[in-house]
Amino acid sequence: MEFVLEKERNEVESNELAQYIGKEVLIHGSIYKIRKMSGFAFVLLRTKREIVQCIYTEGQCNVVLEELSEEACVLVKANVVEEPRAKAGYELHMIGVEILSEPESIPPVTINQKVVNTSLENLLDFRPLTLRNERERAIFKIQAGICKAFREFLDGEGFTEIHTPKIVATGAEGGANIFQLPYFGKDAYLAQSPQFYKQMMVGVFERVYEIAPVFRAEKHDTSRHLNEYTSMDFEMGYIHSFEDIMVMEMQMLKYVFTFLKTNAARELALLGVALPEINQGIPRMKFMDAKNLISEEYHRPISDFLDFEPEEEKLLCEYVRKKTGSEFVFVTHYPSAKRPFYAMDCKENPEETNSFDLLFRGLEITTGGQRIHNYAEQVRKLQERGMHEELFESYLMMHKHGMPPHGGLGIGLERLTAMLLGFDNVRYATLFPRDINRLEP
Repeated sequence: MEFVLEKERNEVESNELAQYIGKEVLIHGSIYKIRKMSGFAFVLLRTKREIVQCIYTEGQCNVVLEELSEEACVLVKANVVEEPRAKAGYELHMIGVEILSEPESIPPVTINQKVVNTSLENLLDFRPLTLRNERERAIFKIQAGICKAFREFLDGEGFTEIHTPKIVATGAEGGANIFQLPYFGKDAYLAQSPQFYKQMMVGVFERVYEIAPVFRAEKHDTSRHLNEYTSMDFEMGYIHSFEDIMVMEMQMLKYVFTFLKTNAARELALLGVALPEINQGIPRMKFMDAKNLISEEYHRPISDFLDFEPEEEKLLCEYVRKKTGSEFVFVTHYPSAKRPFYAMDCKENPEETNSFDLLFRGLEITTGGQRIHNYAEQVRKLQERGMHEELFESYLMMHKHGMPPHGGLGIGLERLTAMLLGFDNVRYATLFPRDINRLEP
């Protein structure tokens, strides 16, 4: 029997290079760009986190420059030489290269400039390549940071991470916007939301969260909609009101932005991003108050009394920022007719719900609220909507056997990323978008 044994590590990471000034190192990566000069060349090496500049000098390296090609994967031996004029404070002088693999052809789009200068369509068609661009991959390093900070914050608040099914027997939101698929002689659906399961798990762990894909069969073809996106959800029990959820989200966002400033400073600087501040908290207003304000302030007649139009979201955020300086605004008490059957209605006005959306820079990024926890109340609301309670038997099991007052929210990761980075289309902040026109790559 053989054992896997630890071997002495002999390669360094790019962020360790400053420790090796005056020494010889091995470092691996892909050749991002070759800039030929007179008698020497700059060879830019794309490592997992950053672009490292190497100096190739004729006669000083074991290969001739013509043997190196852009996008070749290589192992470089180099001397780390102190150089005050260099941005990093040092240079890598190449003395040896082992070519691990070479490209068969030149990429169909240029990826080693500051930006990938092509259409959104090409950017997505050639996604496995365009993501190699320094700015493009910075987007998703920031997005990874958002997820990591979300987890860290909620772990610190006593939440438990869960993983819920994405093939389900019924939709959580109702309506026709759900993907149906055959499932061993039965009908099944792709999950629109982890809603039912995260509520069930409140009865187990009290506080839970999940970061996972959700699926919406909506035939929208807009800059803000996707048919598969990543939802960051949390659900918490023993709340006093839905305001507890809003406070938790606000604290979480503060944590995320602080985390990004520390851990994604390089990427934020590369993209020229200024993160928002939430020093004074987040303003809030009721749905109908907001509708009336927009109508009066911008002389727009109200055409939809159940939801915001996209332009109304933009105008409300514009107004709130002008008046308070906040780029966020909570809108509360959405009409019951607009919210799902599990949303708790207000005792003071049953036409309204104990729910909210969070708008950020003109776009809704969060929907949340308090859920019905009483069995009789939940059954009654199902019946009032003409829904068949027997279809929700497993969901109602938790209500029947005791649930605490609870609620939660879902945040669209791609929307949040897009708004943070100033993109006008959510697809720029989506690794491999799925919409009504796109199923590849």
